Amino acid sequence: MIELREIRKSYRGPGGPVRALDGVSLRVGADEFAVVHGPSGCGKTTLLLAAGALLAPDGGGVFVDGRDLYRMSLEERAHLRATTIGFVFQQFHLIPYLTVLENVLAGSLASPSRNALERAEQLLDQFGISSRSRHLPADLSTGERQRTALARALLNQPRVLLADEPTGNLDPDNAAALLAYIASFTAAGGVALVATHSDAAKAHADQIMEMSEGRIFGAEAAGAETAKERAQE
Repeated sequence: MIELREIRKSYRGPGGPVRALDGVSLRVGADEFAVVHGPSGCGKTTLLLAAGALLAPDGGGVFVDGRDLYRMSLEERAHLRATTIGFVFQQFHLIPYLTVLENVLAGSLASPSRNALERAEQLLDQFGISSRSRHLPADLSTGERQRTALARALLNQPRVLLADEPTGNLDPDNAAALLAYIASFTAAGGVALVATHSDAAKAHADQIMEMSEGRIFGAEAAGAETAKERAQE
């Protein structure tokens, strides 16, 4: 479903170029929960931005269903982001003056749907925050804000979910709940790529990749049961 081939990306720094991605390659298929694990500053966020059609690499290719994202037109990439890819960020990026329900519905602005309201309400119920639907983000706990952000990311029923440090601001219970939601997404056929410095996501992962200084140093099957196996229980 999603593949990166020898991705390279550098930024200008005060001391010269900073190489954020140095020939990164990875592949994540349907039903897979993949984790890119590494310290802050190792290039994880740059990797996700490139994978999500938001940041063109300096070299290499990013493919979704065999299509090279950065050979598409701007309009084609925008359509793919709106219909195929969902994003979850550590800082939530909720709109402060919109209610929880309105924030979730904001995910449909780029790809309007007749049943957006019904689906938004279903997601809020699934994530246990339907009673907070008319509240503003400032009224929510940290865990509720992250669940709202996840509901927004899933509103358009994307096939790919990209999450950047999704548990970084959460306590252990809320982190476990959020990761379980992502695991259920992959068990239903989705593709999840989670970038994190935490070990919590490893227990849910089908594939774990260690990252350091812009490089992936190997992928391994997770020791825990896979999302697909959990769904069969």
